[in-house]
Amino acid sequence: MKRLMSGNEAIARGAYEYGVSFASAYPGTPSTEITEEFSKYEGVYAEWSPNEKVALEVGIGAAVAGAKALVVMKHVGVNVAADPLFTVSYTGINGGLVIITADDPSLHSSQNEQDNRNYARFAKLPMLEPSDSQEAKEFIKHAFEMSSKFDTPVFLRMTTRVSHSKSVVELEDRVEHEDTLAIQHNPQKYVMVPANARTRRVEVEKRMLELRKFSETFSENKIEINDTENGIITSGMSYNYTKDVFPDYSYLKLGMVYPLPVNMIREFASKVKKIYVVEELDPFFEEQIRALGIDVIGKEIFPYTNEFDPGVVQTAIMGESSHKEGNVTVQIPMRPPNLCPGCPHRGLFYVLGRLDAFIAGDIGCYTLSFMKPLEGMDSCICMGASIGMAHGMSHALKEKGKGKIVGVIGDSTFIHSGITSLLNTAYNNSNVVIVIADNRTTAMTGMQDHPATGTTLQGRKTKELNFAALGTALGIVSVRTINPFNIKETRSVMKEELSKDGPSLVLSNAPCALLRSKQDEKVTPLRIDPDKCTGCKLCLRLGCPAISWKNFEDLSDTLIQKKTKKQEGIATIDPSLCNGCTLCEQLCNSGSIEEVQTNE
Repeated sequence: MKRLMSGNEAIARGAYEYGVSFASAYPGTPSTEITEEFSKYEGVYAEWSPNEKVALEVGIGAAVAGAKALVVMKHVGVNVAADPLFTVSYTGINGGLVIITADDPSLHSSQNEQDNRNYARFAKLPMLEPSDSQEAKEFIKHAFEMSSKFDTPVFLRMTTRVSHSKSVVELEDRVEHEDTLAIQHNPQKYVMVPANARTRRVEVEKRMLELRKFSETFSENKIEINDTENGIITSGMSYNYTKDVFPDYSYLKLGMVYPLPVNMIREFASKVKKIYVVEELDPFFEEQIRALGIDVIGKEIFPYTNEFDPGVVQTAIMGESSHKEGNVTVQIPMRPPNLCPGCPHRGLFYVLGRLDAFIAGDIGCYTLSFMKPLEGMDSCICMGASIGMAHGMSHALKEKGKGKIVGVIGDSTFIHSGITSLLNTAYNNSNVVIVIADNRTTAMTGMQDHPATGTTLQGRKTKELNFAALGTALGIVSVRTINPFNIKETRSVMKEELSKDGPSLVLSNAPCALLRSKQDEKVTPLRIDPDKCTGCKLCLRLGCPAISWKNFEDLSDTLIQKKTKKQEGIATIDPSLCNGCTLCEQLCNSGSIEEVQTNE
């Protein structure tokens, strides 16, 4: 049976077909759907871990117990998981361990653009990279076979385009592999004190020698000889781009991107006159191939940044492109990213943007609040950095910073990497106000649960983390709760807490607008009475997508006659977008905003 599947769906399917029954992950675009899809299969265990480091440690534990474990994260998640990653390279595994790193060329949903092929080289781990969904399904099986054969974790690198593009996949039945599940006592292998680690370090190099030999015969490293004038060495989605515009060139398509098949590369180089290395982001292949003494053309013509497409490849090689993206005749209006109508973060950041304070922000939907008109965020570095930055600023500025520093972090992000920072803030006592924007879900990556929602990935009810109790336990004396849909209350509490000595914790509690819609919560939209609107534009300061401005010249003559010449127009609310959060109503001085009347 064949089915159209995304690369992420195909990985989940391939793992299931191979008999994998364990997966751990932290959600992050473009990797999220892999674990979500895997969790739907019968007889498997899958979890959202608090962060990627924990997810990998959980996966290591499962693998050491004899299971085949899949651990999934986006590229920046590997930064978080790097500590156990580099040491599990020494210990090896017992069952099987495959780590998905989903890279994001062009930063579609990321704070940086990094090439995680470098992690494979740095940690001395093999890495595979598929170019379409069918390969993604097969490569996950290859990865588990390699993991078991060589007693090693194996990386599988995805990119956004492969993760989210769909192609035809041939489905197969699940094969039940017998896992030898047992507790094994082998401290010489798994206890990495210096004496044991020195021995295991030698084993890593022995393993790398075997992997280099294996790469020469790996079935997914393929030479295609066509035109001997021009050859291309490439992998992943870049293979599809180059094949699209240069179908007659010769190719060395690398399915195993580390370690490289040196002899195969030399063989290919002997058969073509000119070699291009086509790879997104870093010159990872190029530098290693040049080190072999082989002359290639790479980053001197290809860009270092952003994902490629057929046009980029053709322009780099030919100087121009005949590739057409499509005949788009309709001019689509600009639509900058924005918080959803009814988002609980809007009221919070409306208030924060009007405080005389530095707002250290974090990773999440609410990061969009840095833009006009809210302008409620001054920094965003990485998951969990807001609290540490706020604390550091407070101690650096001393009295100059008192009452002027706020750290804001989302609920899932706080669980991911904010708890230890909040403990540090309490322990080292800085004058900051930390706000947890708790919207009851991991909204940015698609509404995933986390330890404070009380529900697991597979829908089981579980313990629900209490942020207030946790803050008190960590040593925060002043813990307050606010409703971010109440602007007056939010402003009052923030000002009170900023005036206090020592750290404070404010819990901004209101469910995500999308979560409310999923729960079929009844809402009554608002409208603006055109006869009462004075055109003050205060409601526009919220930046709500449901609110827009209409000049009088675009409205009826009857309405224009009712307005003074000083007024330019009126604000309007689209009832199909509004969900009645009342933030605009609270700002309106003319009393022109009211509920839409229904016949019910």
